[in-house]
Amino acid sequence: MGPQPPTGIHRYILALFKQEGAMEGRVQVADVRANFSTRRFAAQNRLGLPVAAVYFNSQKESAMKKR
Repeated sequence: MGPQPPTGIHRYILALFKQEGAMEGRVQVADVRANFSTRRFAAQNRLGLPVAAVYFNSQKESAMKKR
């Protein structure tokens, strides 16, 4: 199933990182998305450089809006 954003345009960014070693425990997830730092996330979870990335927009219009 694809993304299902609420009404409006939403940006999605997927990044694939090289894993530097075996995972120790669980991945540390950010509490909030505001001011999220990809570099900090990679450092905290022992990830290497990004090897691929995908960026796309998704839009859902309200049911009242006709094309």
